[in-house]
Amino acid sequence: MSHVLDDLVDLLSLEPIEENLFRGRSQDLGFRQLYGGQVLGQSLSAASQTVEDNRHVHSLHGYFLRPGDASLPVVYQVDRVRDGGSFSTRRVTAVQKGQTIFTCSASFQYDEEGFEHQGQMPQVVGPENLPSELELFEKIADQMPEHLREKLLCAKPIEVRPVTEKDPYNPVAGDPIKYAWFRADGLLADSPALHKYILAYASDFGLLTTSLLPHGKSVWHKDMQIASLDHALWFHNDLRADDWLLYAMDSPWAGNARGFCRGSIYNRAGQLVASSAQEGLIRHRKDWA
Repeated sequence: MSHVLDDLVDLLSLEPIEENLFRGRSQDLGFRQLYGGQVLGQSLSAASQTVEDNRHVHSLHGYFLRPGDASLPVVYQVDRVRDGGSFSTRRVTAVQKGQTIFTCSASFQYDEEGFEHQGQMPQVVGPENLPSELELFEKIADQMPEHLREKLLCAKPIEVRPVTEKDPYNPVAGDPIKYAWFRADGLLADSPALHKYILAYASDFGLLTTSLLPHGKSVWHKDMQIASLDHALWFHNDLRADDWLLYAMDSPWAGNARGFCRGSIYNRAGQLVASSAQEGLIRHRKDWA
């Protein structure tokens, strides 16, 4: 395991403070606010630590209420809403400076036999010969602001290989569809819960920006105000976050300064392991140009 991946695993482990109360440290990825995937992964970790091991998370629905501060830890309060015969429900509140920055509900279930079907995995080129996101960033390093360059060009715990290369500074308007392969940069422990925390963490990368593709805009443009408003995840099968996963993303709608995006996550065998949905702010701020 690389040191940056080891650091991410530690980030998602959390420190128990009291019954149903946990503290997680934060990381600065160079964004204007705390990276939403960190809060998603840590919230899921907090909720999971209050549920029986044989009940596995199948869905998480959250709202980002305030920008987080990457220089401060986050405290997670878990409310044990219900433990039924088959399902357990948890509500998690993430707090910084005495204010709620994120809240979510997560549902857990025993494994159970039932009907099965799924949509087909898109036919795209495999990850083996694709350049990594880091390699693509290195090509445009001279265009990056100095404060951002250090954050984007360092080693990453999650390796991302975009299927279609885009120039973030000069994007060409196109269909609101995007594909990317991703995996943890190293071997993870055989803990199904940990692999889901990692997936939750990674699920926020690139999803909302799919809604910018038809408009020839990028999160790197200074006149764009981008922020996640909500995020939902459904876990369909066990998964390995340290093996390649395909993230198929599309945006069927945008309006009123908001973009709505969906994601389907497949393993190399074509099995649909998770789905995501997100709505976010995509405000064009001409006064920021």
